[in-house]
Amino acid sequence: MNQELFHDLPDIIDAKMLAEALSISKSGAYVLMNEKDFPTLKIGGRKLVTKPDLIAWIARRTGKKVI
Repeated sequence: MNQELFHDLPDIIDAKMLAEALSISKSGAYVLMNEKDFPTLKIGGRKLVTKPDLIAWIARRTGKKVI
């Protein structure tokens, strides 16, 4: 998996951007962000994810090495 996969995403991703990046619904993104092993960052009442953490999480889930 190449980090260029998400090169257009900002460094900090909200649920709407996560949904678009993964081609899932916004509610699906919220469900994912509430999973125990998903690397969220909480700022105030918002849950966010950093782009490197998202890439690493996908790599762990798929077993593919991030280049």
